[in-house]
Amino acid sequence: MAVLTREARGVFAIAPTPFDEEGAVDFDSLHRLVDFYESVGVTGITLLGQMGEAPKLAHDEATRIVRHVLRRTRLPVVVGVSAPGYAAMRALTGEVMSAGAAGVMVAPPNILRTDDQIVGYYEGVAAALGDSVPLVVQDYPLSFSVVMSAPVIARISRAIPNCVMLKHEDWPGLEKISALRQLEAEGEMPRLSILCGNGGLFLDFETARGADGAMTGYCFPEMLVDVVGHTAAGRCEESHDIFDAHLPLLRYEQQPGVGLAVRKYVMQRRGLLASDTQRAPRSVLSSRARSEVDHLLARLARRDSRANRVA
Repeated sequence: MAVLTREARGVFAIAPTPFDEEGAVDFDSLHRLVDFYESVGVTGITLLGQMGEAPKLAHDEATRIVRHVLRRTRLPVVVGVSAPGYAAMRALTGEVMSAGAAGVMVAPPNILRTDDQIVGYYEGVAAALGDSVPLVVQDYPLSFSVVMSAPVIARISRAIPNCVMLKHEDWPGLEKISALRQLEAEGEMPRLSILCGNGGLFLDFETARGADGAMTGYCFPEMLVDVVGHTAAGRCEESHDIFDAHLPLLRYEQQPGVGLAVRKYVMQRRGLLASDTQRAPRSVLSSRARSEVDHLLARLARRDSRANRVA
């Protein structure tokens, strides 16, 4: 497997972890999901992210999931290894990189407050994991309560040569993308690959601002692939057109607390997951919410024929 570099572009789909009705990992659905991601043209896959319910997995379950996916695909795989301490992070990183992962992603703990603390934390991560492990910094202040300014991200990228990617999920964050690319142009920081999250909610403008693509788990990754491809080819209006068609469902899926339930429900309807089960603690869609999602899918099918292939 190739390792992740600062030139990475495209769409890295964040895979949900499939569970059966009893809460065991459903590897058949996982394989089906991986095959689907390949078929729609994603660039890579990200495992054990927040939407992968990583904190609900035992260590051996997490490593089995990664190994199963790596045996199933030749796509680069990024693995979330965030943990309260460096020791657990180092142990999981060693196992997944030995199995063939392309890199690891680390989110900051919510105890960090100052710029020096943030930079020092990631320097400690790099020292613990080793300088040969490609590192993705996850910048998601709405979830982690850690605010990383563009200059702080520049400091991290200068201090840690194996920091190759920013998972950008600040909101509002368009100006941060522009600021980072400006710092890069001025020679104040090396190039970082910038892939954006937040369900893809701002992807049409993020790519226009200089982001290299998406790292998120929207239930129609085909749309993310389309937006990134159209923008790269200079077809900006086509990018906005396909994005606009999906925006109502994208917005519904992005609701805090129930977003994963919506995502898994749609993926079940698409025949990718045998069950939309989450592990406890979990949110459950009401019958009214399911009917609203069904309504959005029916409306989407009028503008994107791929939504017609939903059971």
